[in-house]
Amino acid sequence: MRMCSIASGSSGNCIYVGSDSTSLLIDAGISGKRVEEGLRAIDRTGGEIDGVFITHEHSDHIRGLGVLARKYGLPIYATRETYEAIAGCPSLGKIPEGLFREVKPDQEMRIKDLTVEPFSISHDAANPVGYRVNHGGQSMAVATDLGVYGTYTVEHLKNLDVLLLEANHDIHMLEVGTYPYYLKQRILGERGHLSNEMAGQLLCQVLHDNMKRILLGHLSRENNYPALAYETVCAEVTMGDNPYKSGDFHISVAKRDTVGELIEI
Repeated sequence: MRMCSIASGSSGNCIYVGSDSTSLLIDAGISGKRVEEGLRAIDRTGGEIDGVFITHEHSDHIRGLGVLARKYGLPIYATRETYEAIAGCPSLGKIPEGLFREVKPDQEMRIKDLTVEPFSISHDAANPVGYRVNHGGQSMAVATDLGVYGTYTVEHLKNLDVLLLEANHDIHMLEVGTYPYYLKQRILGERGHLSNEMAGQLLCQVLHDNMKRILLGHLSRENNYPALAYETVCAEVTMGDNPYKSGDFHISVAKRDTVGELIEI
């Protein structure tokens, strides 16, 4: 299996996940041109993509979807409520008929040799989901845009090989920053985003001996820094109630505007 963050941040998200014979995108929240440039950087093309799995309808997750759907006729996988919200978004242009494929939380889908497991997330969107992708005995997951998490989330993120996890903001930076009060409350709320501290605490609950890579993603441009997210999450892991230290794992921060490393397991 392979994963590559083509873009990850509050301004746009697009993640590639694939095997030798199957290629998927999770979200397309950057321009179609940038998606294609990112795919070329890992020796893929838009024509090789077998489908786009959408987490939710916010623009930083669907910005390039209309262009890609029209150019390549890509199947669009999303919850029905998410797709209805997408279809009502005029900035995407017309989505060709017949491309929608409904996903339901906790119901697996088979895409060639990959199994995709959608799981519900707490965010202020129509019916948002995260995704876990399995191939043989290998598993990767993308979990961003979570206001809160609980046992349900932890169960869906156990025994992973690779996890891309939201570390959206530093709480202090957000509180003293320039955002209006209502937006600060939204981000800090139960349907908002995970702080660096919460990301580290969630990570403590899903670490295991065979986890190979952890990517911290969906960082806020205004309320976080890559080094701060990394150091805060590492501190939570090292000081948390778990048998590990952060140095036991390969933890890194997904890049906002450039293509990251192609992770292969």
